[in-house]
Amino acid sequence: MVTERFSTGMIQASNITLRIGKRALFEDVNIKFTEGNCYGLIGANGAGKSTFLKILSGQIEPSKGEIIITSGQRLSFLQQDHFKYDAFEVLSTVIMGNERLYEIMQEKDAIYAKEDFSEEDGIRASELEGEFATLNGWEAESDAATLLNGLGIETELHTKKMSELDGSQKVKVLLAQALFGNPDILLLDEPTNHLDLEAIRWLEEFLINFENTVIVVSHDRYFLNKVCTQIADIDYSKIQLYAGNYDFWYESSQLMIKQMKEANKKKEEKIKELQEFIQRFSANASKSKQATSRKRALEKIELDEIRPSSRKYPYIDFRPAREIGNEVLTVKNLSKTIDGVKVLDNISFILNREDKVAFVGANTLASTTLFRILAGELEPDSGEYKWGVTTSQAYFPKDNTKEFACEDTIVDWLMPYSPEKDVTYVRGFMGRMLFAGEEGVKKVNVLSGGERVRVMLSKMMIMGANVLIMDEPTNHLDMESITALNNGLIKFSGALLFTSLDHQFIQTIANRIMEITPEGLVDKITTYDEYLDSDIAVRRRQSLQVQVVEEDIEAEA
Repeated sequence: MVTERFSTGMIQASNITLRIGKRALFEDVNIKFTEGNCYGLIGANGAGKSTFLKILSGQIEPSKGEIIITSGQRLSFLQQDHFKYDAFEVLSTVIMGNERLYEIMQEKDAIYAKEDFSEEDGIRASELEGEFATLNGWEAESDAATLLNGLGIETELHTKKMSELDGSQKVKVLLAQALFGNPDILLLDEPTNHLDLEAIRWLEEFLINFENTVIVVSHDRYFLNKVCTQIADIDYSKIQLYAGNYDFWYESSQLMIKQMKEANKKKEEKIKELQEFIQRFSANASKSKQATSRKRALEKIELDEIRPSSRKYPYIDFRPAREIGNEVLTVKNLSKTIDGVKVLDNISFILNREDKVAFVGANTLASTTLFRILAGELEPDSGEYKWGVTTSQAYFPKDNTKEFACEDTIVDWLMPYSPEKDVTYVRGFMGRMLFAGEEGVKKVNVLSGGERVRVMLSKMMIMGANVLIMDEPTNHLDMESITALNNGLIKFSGALLFTSLDHQFIQTIANRIMEITPEGLVDKITTYDEYLDSDIAVRRRQSLQVQVVEEDIEAEA
């Protein structure tokens, strides 16, 4: 139940409990989110992050408790149904983010379309016009267009039906819808999913400058560090608030556990000292008074309960079965046209044994196509590539659907890739990746997105390849798995080609950056942050912004 209260802007969960069967997902949760803060809602997979956002937005009724929001405030949330607005135009879909404004526009249009316009219609139209102006209705279309352009939706698409857009474009439109009209409370569930890096940078700046209340769920650590002022941590059916961003939460939570352990250690030493004194002198008449006093002191000492976090980190360690050698990969003049569009145009480079190359930029189809060619899934139209004789490759595709279109269990699926045809050996890798016990007999065609990724990573570890090709491996993973994969790739001693939308992932792993642009391949030995600050990247972003402005001018003309 959602109740309106308060004079200042806030949203509060009061004694929220949600039971699913016998399991309590939340138990007497009390938390207040105040105006001017951006809260990062974090927790292990299954902790209930998305569910809690749905409780806050009124989409799910809790078993007990209520949600209280400031009277008159407008709450907006990121829609997850990508087909809900297929019948509507893109611009209209964004404006629907302010439900009342859209209702007024519809009613106004219906009144003005009447042939027999009555006096009552005139009075009603006048009332609607007043409310329309109050809600900044005259700026609605231009505001919606600004949001869309900022997220990379070209002006020519604004009058298209949503059904004509691809999946990533729909995500951007729904995000623009959530942001539209300056909502008082903004709930965002994984807003960076399917966004390109430029759109993520734009969203970061938008949220940094947003003055109302934001509650966001994201697995992007860099994003959380950039936008969040507080972290709300879900663990053991409770939510604990921490001031600061994600890194500060991590350091604070680890410090808290360390301090509790140290405090317990001192208490345990004191308990041992008291027990030894009592045992030694309890039968001694002259010391019996002191022994009794120490018994009372012993009874008062309580050890702090240190519960291990419900978070589980997989163990990810890519160990090449053989040394890589000096000749790794040579690519010469590779070209490929897909559906009439030249995706790769004379791409050439040499991969060295210690290179960890991140392919960045908006043209993700180009990098995916290159990876598929190098993995042997596609033939180039022209050009060639050659792997060194000492290399072995393992490939992580962006879309793994066809990989799991079978009835095999996880064990059976992994067995062909294992050098040792031994179930115990394979189960060892599965245990590392959190598939213990009965989890191993799950059929692969029923696995969740995150589970599929962990199975793919298990396959790559078992293969022992010394060159890894990974196309957005962080998609669908929880924060713990991303952290484990991040650390595993930092330690990896072979060569790596990868893409990711996780800024921190790229920055901490890559020592070489490539971007496939219409002008050719940009290839720099540098870190990601240095690349973003370089003249090349700045000019590239400026040219994209100029292109958007020119499209706007052409549309207006």
